[in-house]
Amino acid sequence: MTFGDWPPQRRIGLTGGIASGKSSVAALLKKRGCPVLDADLYAREALTPGTSASNAVVSRYGNRVIKDGTSEIDRAGLASIVFNDPNERSWLEQLVHPIVQRRFDDALRALPDAPIVILMIPLLFEAGLEAWCSEIWVVRCTALQQKERLMARNNYTDTEATQRIAAQWPIDIKAQRADAVINNIGLIDDLNDQLDALL
Repeated sequence: MTFGDWPPQRRIGLTGGIASGKSSVAALLKKRGCPVLDADLYAREALTPGTSASNAVVSRYGNRVIKDGTSEIDRAGLASIVFNDPNERSWLEQLVHPIVQRRFDDALRALPDAPIVILMIPLLFEAGLEAWCSEIWVVRCTALQQKERLMARNNYTDTEATQRIAAQWPIDIKAQRADAVINNIGLIDDLNDQLDALL
C-alpha cells in the first residue's frame, strides 16, 4: 500500500511552526483514542548508534557530533552544523527522510482499521508530504509565544531560536494551505473545544 492508496480512514497531518504546540495537541488527540505517528520520534530512531544513518553522520562530521564517552549522536552538535549551513541541512534531510517515510508506511499498514490516524510531521509542507494526508491541521501561536517557548524548552539563545524558526516555512503560509488551523495561545479548554469540533 502506498500513501495515495489508503482505505477509508482520516489521515490527519498535524503540523505547524516549531514550538507552536503540536505535541500538546497530539497528546490531547491520543487521549481521545487517536493513534499518533511521530516523525520526530522516527528521525531520532534513525540516528541511534549503529544504524546506517548514524554511521553516515559520524563519517561525514566525525567526533564533533558524538557525545563524549558514548557512541550516541550529539543532537545539539549536529543541529549547530545543519542550522548554520543549508547544504548540510539538505544532506541530512535526504539521509533521514526516506527512513522516516518507511517507518510511517509500516505503521500505517499496521493500523488499517483505525478510523483516524494522526501523522505528526513538523516539516510536512517543506518535505512535500501533503499527499500522505486526507486533511491537514496546522497548530499556531503568536510569533512571540513561539520564540519564548522554544527558548524555554531548549535553552536556546534568541539567535538560535530565530534560526530554528527561520529554517521552516512561515506559519502564515502553512495556515493558508491547511484544512484547519488550531490556535494554541495557551488556554487548554479552548484547545479542547477546537479539537472536539474538528473531530
